[in-house]
Amino acid sequence: MGTERSVQLTAEGQKRLEAELIELRDVRLRDLFRNIQDANTNNEASDSGEYEEQKEELVYTEARVRDLEQLLRNAETLKGGSPNGVVALGSRVTVKFEDGETDTWTVVTPEEASLPDGSVSTDSPVGQALLGSKEGDAVTVITPGGEVNYTVVTVN
Repeated sequence: MGTERSVQLTAEGQKRLEAELIELRDVRLRDLFRNIQDANTNNEASDSGEYEEQKEELVYTEARVRDLEQLLRNAETLKGGSPNGVVALGSRVTVKFEDGETDTWTVVTPEEASLPDGSVSTDSPVGQALLGSKEGDAVTVITPGGEVNYTVVTVN
């Protein structure tokens, strides 16, 4: 058995992943098992596309549960923020776009990243461009659609 690497998570990210694990393990898996068992009992399994979809979802959900359990078992909680004003893992960064709009993201590891939840991965083009920047810095992100320019407004 190989060594498992530790993963750094913010406190918020760890809570979000723990909630996802509870939902999948305690609710979704139970529902999937019940639906599959009911289909088998009622002889609906052999000719049901829905049955096959449920089996595939069961496999995916079981794999996600295992991944989350391992991830959380190896998690180290980050002390959030950036005391020296430089963007680093765990920093909360507000950026201004060229059109004047602003957005705020937390810079996190890939395991925790979720743009809808306001986090950006250190492995993403945006995360890589932000790392090491300070308030007032201009940051250019290379994307498939071209360059995107941001100005770092605040770093916490």
